[in-house]
Amino acid sequence: MYTRKFFQTQLGQAALASIAAMTAFVVLSSQVAVTTPVQTLASYEQVEIA
Repeated sequence: MYTRKFFQTQLGQAALASIAAMTAFVVLSSQVAVTTPVQTLASYEQVEIA
């Protein structure tokens, strides 16, 4: 499908750059530790006046 002649064109070079960017994104995103964010509950003191 892709020949050497295609990658010598401007469109082919853009496609190659896109493939390289997507590969780098996948590699870098797999290095990020996936942790669930800790939910912080808003706590405050409630004062009642009787």
